[in-house]
Amino acid sequence: VQLRASGGGLVQTGDSLTLSCAPSDCTFRRYAAGWFRQGSGNRREFVAAISVGGARTYYAPSEKVRFIISRDNEKNMVYLRMNNLKPGDTADYFCAAAPYRSDWNGYYYETTAYDYWGQGTQVTVSS
Repeated sequence: VQLRASGGGLVQTGDSLTLSCAPSDCTFRRYAAGWFRQGSGNRREFVAAISVGGARTYYAPSEKVRFIISRDNEKNMVYLRMNNLKPGDTADYFCAAAPYRSDWNGYYYETTAYDYWGQGTQVTVSS
């Protein structure tokens, strides 16, 4: 599965953005999905994840209020809505996919939980 993330850009503090993740494979609906980000000089960190059917969502504690992950399995897309953006949100954002595993919800926040990664989409938040 190849993934393509899009929707990044340069915004101001307080603005909102919606990132999209589009797969090359129509079976994407069978995969759990996650968003991670990596700022300059930092390691890749977990942002949000969503289960195969979309019934369960998970967030990094600091993003739980401002970010919303969703998926549209009819359109084969996963989204990350980011509200009230802050300069600290500046990073490259990556979407990732994990084939179904019964224990995925035990380590969805780890990069090792995902088999497929897209290229990053850059988000820059100015103060």
